[in-house]
Amino acid sequence: MSRNRTLYIDADACPVTREALACARRARVPVVIVGNTTQNLGRHIRRDDPRDEERARGRDTTHGGFWVDVLDVSIGADSADFAIVERLQPDDVVVTQDIGLASMVLGRGAAAIGVRGRVYTRATIDMDLFIRHEEKKVRRAGGRARGPAAFTDDDRERFTRNLADLLAR
Repeated sequence: MSRNRTLYIDADACPVTREALACARRARVPVVIVGNTTQNLGRHIRRDDPRDEERARGRDTTHGGFWVDVLDVSIGADSADFAIVERLQPDDVVVTQDIGLASMVLGRGAAAIGVRGRVYTRATIDMDLFIRHEEKKVRRAGGRARGPAAFTDDDRERFTRNLADLLAR
């Protein structure tokens, strides 16, 4: 029996967790929400959502391969990132705002999508990392780098559309 693709959500400050879960339900893809223990990540899960693969198999076919679980990690820099990477398999999909995590995901043969709907690629990830590094240097020297634009409904729609496409592949 082959393993299903899994959707991992790097839930630290993720504004599209509900949309990601909705896409996964429609595509019948299992989900693991990863974040630190202070976040009450279970609030995103519906009462009738299967909570693990075994329970999902025992239910009627309306859930198909979909189930959702929460992986609580310790508070600390990159705890969620490393928890995701150690479980990741090729063909999995990761929702993240973290370019460093996106780079590790691509290196493992999986897909990464940002919360604004940008699908990260191997062709551009090195430049993304370089820009992040340069902006960090500016901040360390006391300068200011422009922050991200406000999150919009267009961002949310782009994310939903692009994630649905990734999960359908």
